[in-house]
Amino acid sequence: MRKIDLFYGVIIGLITSFVGVFLFVSLFTDYDFQTAIQATKAEGKLGKLITVGAILNLVVFFLLLKMNKELMARGVVLAMILLTIVTILV
Repeated sequence: MRKIDLFYGVIIGLITSFVGVFLFVSLFTDYDFQTAIQATKAEGKLGKLITVGAILNLVVFFLLLKMNKELMARGVVLAMILLTIVTILV
């Protein structure tokens, strides 16, 4: 059991959430990424955008479990907890 796998899982979870936010903004809005982030922050809906982007973490979590990478999957869950705290604070 390598503890570095937990760190890798957190990084994978954060990157996956960022990719999810980017895909959501690209596919469902007419704005570029930076403008969309500023607009949602001004409207007070940035937390909701982060939450929608984090849906891809479910796929990554179950994929890591399927590959017997339990510690990395725990890291993805830890990244979700961190994103939850950020969403509450934003």
